[in-house]
Amino acid sequence: MAEREPAYTVASDSETTGEEKSSPLPEIAIGIDIGTSQCSVAVWNGSEVELLKNKRNQKLMKSFVTFKDEAPSGGVTSQFSHEHEMLFGDTIFNMKRLIGRVDTDPVVHASKNLPFLVQTLDIGVRPFIAALVNNVWRSTTPEEVLAMFLVELRLMTETHLKRPIRNVVLTVPVSFSRFQLTRLERACAMAGLHVLRLMPEPTAVALLYGQQQQKASQETMGSGSEKIALIFNMGAGYCDVAVTATAGGVSQIKALAGSTIGGEDLLQNMMRHLLPDSENIFKRHGVEEIKSMALLRVATQDAIHQLSTQSSVQVDVDLGNSLKICKVVDRAEFEEVNKEVFEKCESLIIQCLHDAKVEVGDINDVILVGGCSYIPRVENLVTNLCKITEVYKGINPLEGAVCGAAMEGAVASGISDPFGNLDLLTIQATPLAIGIRADGNKFVPVIPRNTTMPARKDLLFTTIHDNQTEALILVYEGEGKKAEENHLLGYFKIMGIPAAPKGVPEISVCMDIDAANVLRVLTGVVMPGSRITVVPVMEVRMPMVDDGHGWCAEALNRTHGATMDLVTLKKA
Repeated sequence: MAEREPAYTVASDSETTGEEKSSPLPEIAIGIDIGTSQCSVAVWNGSEVELLKNKRNQKLMKSFVTFKDEAPSGGVTSQFSHEHEMLFGDTIFNMKRLIGRVDTDPVVHASKNLPFLVQTLDIGVRPFIAALVNNVWRSTTPEEVLAMFLVELRLMTETHLKRPIRNVVLTVPVSFSRFQLTRLERACAMAGLHVLRLMPEPTAVALLYGQQQQKASQETMGSGSEKIALIFNMGAGYCDVAVTATAGGVSQIKALAGSTIGGEDLLQNMMRHLLPDSENIFKRHGVEEIKSMALLRVATQDAIHQLSTQSSVQVDVDLGNSLKICKVVDRAEFEEVNKEVFEKCESLIIQCLHDAKVEVGDINDVILVGGCSYIPRVENLVTNLCKITEVYKGINPLEGAVCGAAMEGAVASGISDPFGNLDLLTIQATPLAIGIRADGNKFVPVIPRNTTMPARKDLLFTTIHDNQTEALILVYEGEGKKAEENHLLGYFKIMGIPAAPKGVPEISVCMDIDAANVLRVLTGVVMPGSRITVVPVMEVRMPMVDDGHGWCAEALNRTHGATMDLVTLKKA
């Protein structure tokens, strides 16, 4: 047997992996659900979805990488005798919350309370992340940490399936920007994996639900009438909601909504409640402060878990340095401390139902997934809002997303099933609006949120000055009314516009999203009365900005700051 390559050969951030030799048999892509706190892998084994286990017989593995030794090790192979051992500064986790974010992001600032180093300059650059190894800070990036973790997952899967693994279907939060998706793909490439599909987590659950409904209608010889389901997914880092219409193995996503709220927010709110001055106490990030932070984090986490099954819990922890916490916390207190988080969950559900144009009475099933679905307050708010007595029990809350991803992996790999179990289709929707900056500093969507994919839409814009010969096209993604409230995907300049009074030239901006979710922006200029394009159509693939070098906003201002008034106006 050929000697296996070292477990932690990770391509550099600027490299891409080469194509592997093609196999004569279709290679089934695996499904991976990388959660903020835990991860799982599944594959279609020919007749059903199988969740893979690591050497410790675990289907759910902690999402972390520890840097104790020369070769880092992650939650796939590592095991700690006590939970707080992974919180002594040498372990990086919550990669999913940090990846693809800049240091002005509130989510990054909230991560400064984690027991490793997260430093910011607050100028819109990638945050500095480091692990404490032998009393020395070792810097890294979320992409590198995720790549190390994915290498372990890949090796575990290859050992189990006894074949090389190349293609994967990854589940992602609804609120992920395209820029974050590219960083996730970069981490996969560094680990030798090719991303076949990126599926919003509730979309993966919708696929699994669709298969179950199809199977049920076949068994009862029914027609498989359309069912409306609301999917609520809340994990440690993100909260997603989807409304889906399912019939005959086809699931159409009618609306998506997502936010960066999750169990981590519940945990940090409770930590501040138990130790009000915790941020100042732990600010120095010395060895002792990190140890105290770890002990408080574990004690708070245990308390939240216990409050899911009992009405009150005793928190008793010695943090060192004469800091002791001895307090009884009840469920009502926990719910009051996290009132804003639960209110945000409610608003996401209301928004999603509104966008889907679905009345509460039309909902047939409510599906709860994610680790936070076990919290009584979460289940109560969803059932109360949807006016139902109980949630759908056919999907395991911790396994639904990865099972859906594995099924999509089989479908996308071209695998056919004689019993029709893979005759499935999920019609996806755009989770965020995509448009350009125009009319001053406004964000003008070209493709609105919740547009069925693939999609192709265009809008006409015009010049803002007389005899304007150039126009700056700034492409954003998001829901904010102002341009800077959204994610900048890229920018480019079109030149050679014929001199004419302002408002006369027609600048056509066309946006195209294909079935693989690749976004292309096409622009060209025509003059009224002439159907001939004056400026040849320019095609740009988005996102085109990269981090670590240009830094979107900074590069934009440096390059085009003096000509930012060249942005267009929407054509009346």
